[in-house]
Formats: sequence, C-alpha cells, structure tokens
Amino acid sequence: MWLEVLTPTEILLAETVQKVVAEAQNGSFCLLPRHIDFAAVLVPSLLAYVNEAGQERFMAVDEGILVKQGSKVRVSTRQAVKGEQLESLKQRVDQQFKHLDEREKQLRSSLARLEADFVRRFVELGGQHG
Repeated sequence: MWLEVLTPTEILLAETVQKVVAEAQNGSFCLLPRHIDFAAVLVPSLLAYVNEAGQERFMAVDEGILVKQGSKVRVSTRQAVKGEQLESLKQRVDQQFKHLDEREKQLRSSLARLEADFVRRFVELGGQHG
C-alpha cells in the first residue's frame, strides 16, 4: 500500500507500507493491502505503520481524515509528528504542544486586546452621537 500523511503545509510521509493502524472515535482499526475501500474520521492519537522493511513506525496525529482507496491510504490532518521510537516521539510531541500552548496564549492575549479596543471605540462612538 502507498501511505501519504498530509498537513496543510507539507507532505509529512509518502512511502510504501505493509500495514496501517489508526484510531477513530469508535476505536482503533488496521488496514492491510487487500482491505476494502474505507474512510474514517481520526481522533488525536498514534498512527502506526509497518514499512517495506517490516519495521514498525509511529506518528502522532491530530484530528483528521483517513481515506483508503485501492492501494492508496491518505491521511489529512492539521498537524502530525513523526518518530521512529515511541519515547523520542513522546518528547517531540511534548515539545510541539508546549510551543503551541505558548502560541495560543499569545493569540488569546492579542484577541483580548483587540476586543477591548473594539469595545472602547464603540463606547466612544456612542458618546459622540448621544
């Protein structure tokens, strides 16, 4: 099977695999080359796959969509982190989410400032016309 993992900014993985294991809302599932065509909504979880050399590899994926059509499996997700070993993958995920938490705090702070500025200007406009 050909496995592609796509994020909005890159093709994170594109290679031939023997097996794919992923998780949807109703549990995990395994896809093998002769599996019927299939689509699933993925939950944040580990995506495991076995490469051509028979080595199991892992990827942490955010919410996304998995579609198997013929011999192609495509995963589209907002973000994903690739890792060969579970421990190194855990460290990379922790780092990435720490960075995202900091970014989210900055965005929320900026949004709060914009909202406060909007309210202040709205009140000023009301005072000028009243």
